Amino acid sequence: MANNLIDVFEKNKYNLHAASRKSRAWFDQQVLLLRQQNIRASRIMKGDDLTTNILPGKMYCFFYDAKHKDTLPYWDQFPLLLPFDKWNGGFMGINLHYLPYQLRAQLLDRLMYFANNKAMDETTKLRFSWGTIKEVSKLSMAKSCVKQYLTEHLRSPFKEIPANNWATAIMLPIEQFVGSSKQAVWQDSIKIGR
Repeated sequence: MANNLIDVFEKNKYNLHAASRKSRAWFDQQVLLLRQQNIRASRIMKGDDLTTNILPGKMYCFFYDAKHKDTLPYWDQFPLLLPFDKWNGGFMGINLHYLPYQLRAQLLDRLMYFANNKAMDETTKLRFSWGTIKEVSKLSMAKSCVKQYLTEHLRSPFKEIPANNWATAIMLPIEQFVGSSKQAVWQDSIKIGR
């Protein structure tokens, strides 16, 4: 019986490798298709559904001007944030732009463990904290994405991304890094997440 099981794994390992390659190709194709739509941050921020308030556990994008921009090696002018803490004068969250697209998808998938429901509608939100991220090894890649924002440095209202659009939002090429290329930022984030 054990030999039969080993034979099954041996026989299918190449098929799984091929399936993995096909999956990666499909994923890369989806990112390319979104990039070709020429979606810009300014276009996303149009509409009357903007808000001045955020709720921890939801997803938002907004324009931001970093307080210490002159000394930071790089920063994102248009964060895509999952806030988890809020206080008078600021908030903290995971800016998904600090990861390459595929790692964003993996992180969001892991964070869905903390969703209050599976409906993926206006009632869906994530319930996690900085302590959760530090303690759960599967979330180690989030460490490089945890950022603090000051309300006095906001340059726009917030655009809430409905939960049913989270998977699309993380694939949009709308990150706006200042001081470095996105590839360099992503490489730093990968090193920090190890």
